[in-house]
Amino acid sequence: MSSMHRTITGDILIQHLESDAMLIDSSLVAKHGRSARTLVKEGALRLTIMALAPGGSLPAHSTDNPVSIHVLDGDVAFYALDQKYDLRPGEVLIFGAGVEHAARSARGSTFLLTVAHTGPSEESPPMHAMTEATRRKWMDDDPEVASSLSE
Repeated sequence: MSSMHRTITGDILIQHLESDAMLIDSSLVAKHGRSARTLVKEGALRLTIMALAPGGSLPAHSTDNPVSIHVLDGDVAFYALDQKYDLRPGEVLIFGAGVEHAARSARGSTFLLTVAHTGPSEESPPMHAMTEATRRKWMDDDPEVASSLSE
């Protein structure tokens, strides 16, 4: 089933995150350093399981909605607002709307990303961009990323 049609069928949906992690295409993780699979996309709710390969990263980005990251396995570091957040299994990190963030995993990680779409707003949330110091720290944690971004 396409990840674009992952609606709740009925009043209750149960997700088995261990088996859902198997839905991620390991060849894509190996090739691109990351991959994701949408588990639920209905109304305001988006649940996506994501995997980062060892050394994999997510470039800096933000969303107009709050997000949570619940680490299922491995390690992942998120960078935002002049901070580095080292996360392990069982830990949850939450970003408010408009907070720019990036991520990197040294040994690989799988995590559940939840986005709460708050609906149309008359004004966009304030953008909280990463500072240059935070961006450099994210890049410096992997010299290959630093060199590829400067090309």
